[in-house]
Order: sequence, then C-alpha cells, then structure tokens
Amino acid sequence: MLEVKDLRAGYYKKEVVHGVSFTVERGEFVCIIGSNGCGKTTILKNLLGLIKPFGGQVTLDGKDALTMNDRERAQHFAYIPQAHTPPFPFTVADVVIMGRTPYVNRMATVSEKDKTIAFRALRQLSIDHLADHVYTKLSGGQQQLVLIARALAQQPDLLVMDEPTASLDFGNQQLVLSQMKKLTQQGMSVLMVTHDPDHALFCADKVLVMENGRLIATGTPAEVITKENLERIYDSKVCIRDIVTDEGEQVRVAIPLL
Repeated sequence: MLEVKDLRAGYYKKEVVHGVSFTVERGEFVCIIGSNGCGKTTILKNLLGLIKPFGGQVTLDGKDALTMNDRERAQHFAYIPQAHTPPFPFTVADVVIMGRTPYVNRMATVSEKDKTIAFRALRQLSIDHLADHVYTKLSGGQQQLVLIARALAQQPDLLVMDEPTASLDFGNQQLVLSQMKKLTQQGMSVLMVTHDPDHALFCADKVLVMENGRLIATGTPAEVITKENLERIYDSKVCIRDIVTDEGEQVRVAIPLL
C-alpha cells in the first residue's frame, strides 16, 4: 500500500536519511527503531509533507504522495503525536470531530455524516462514554486514545505515530499499544517510530532497524530484534529472552544490561 523507495532526506543541505526503502502493506503494523538522531522522525516528516526529500519516491496505492496537497495528504495520512494539549477546553467529541477537517469546506459546518463518523471512531476504541468529557481533564492514556479516534475520523489509509507512548506510564502505554494492535487486525495500517524494542516486539508485524540514516535490517520482530542488532544501534549490552506468561503465552523481551 505504502512504498518508500530510495528516500534521501535531511535539513538544509545536510542529508541524514540515505537511500531508505520499505513498504507498509494494508493491515500491517510496522515499527521503526533506532537511536536518537538516526533519521526515524525525518522519514515521517517527509511522508507527512512537513519537509521535502532530496530524492526518492513515496507512493500510496500507486499515487505519488510527495505531490499531494495538504488536503489530499490529510485524507490519506493521519498523524498521532506524542502528546497534544489544545489551547481551549474542548470536549472529547469536539477534538475527534476535528479529524473531519480535510473533508469540510472552510466556510461549511460539520455535517451529520461527519458527526456519525466521529462517534463511530469513539465507539471503535470503546471511549464513546467520554464524548462529553473535557479533553484536558482526561488521563494521558485516555487523551492518546482520543487522538487516535481523531485520526480514525480522518478515514486515512495509514496511521503515522512518532513515539506515541513516550509520555505515558506503563499501564497507559499498554492501553494505547493494545488498541493500535486491534486496529491493524481490523485492516488499518500503522507506521510507528519507537525507542523501545519491547514495544516493537509486542505489536509489530515488521520492524525497520536504522543506524546513521540507513536501514540495516528489515523483517519480523523475531528476525531483526536480536542481541547483535540492538547492541549495535544502541551501543549497550542487551539480553534477549523468551518467557512464558501466567496465561501460558510465550513472548520475547529485550532486557538492558549494566
């Protein structure tokens, strides 16, 4: 669905992403991992039209994503930030309805169709009971779920996330990641940047491992989240272990070592 081919990008005249290529299929959860400054966020900025690449191609279902205008791009890509605090105490319903902006004319009011789509997104994430609550008074995890609902209201082809759980506690991280995983099982495509290999192990179908602006490994979490790769990109000792949960499920975890 999304194909990035030989992407080269950076800032001013300095190239920080060097010939990166990858795909995101429909219903696939793809994580990009790597150390600070390796180019992960720069890739997302190019996909979202925030900066122009030096070279390469980005296509979405065969359409050139790099030539889309802002409205077209917002109808195909939805961005979920780390955190967001609006300047006014909007209700949850108001925040989610803002996701319909790419489909509303500048002078038009929100239609009943837009409201229906927004509330459907709230129900999809099981937070419709929060519709009348003030967004700024919610917990961090609830706020992130509202932002995901807003993104779903855009009816995008791809959800793009840059460290969406960075400011959340452990419980809220699992809440958000579990919901994102459910969305891909329903056919949504997700591209997420994370610093935590355990998050990729938990939810990713495919992992892109970056070092110094280049992809050094692409594959399933089991294939590429290895002791060798993690120690290389993070310059830190790591132990990879398969454990069995109380429910009898086998999971893999990455453990940093002193």
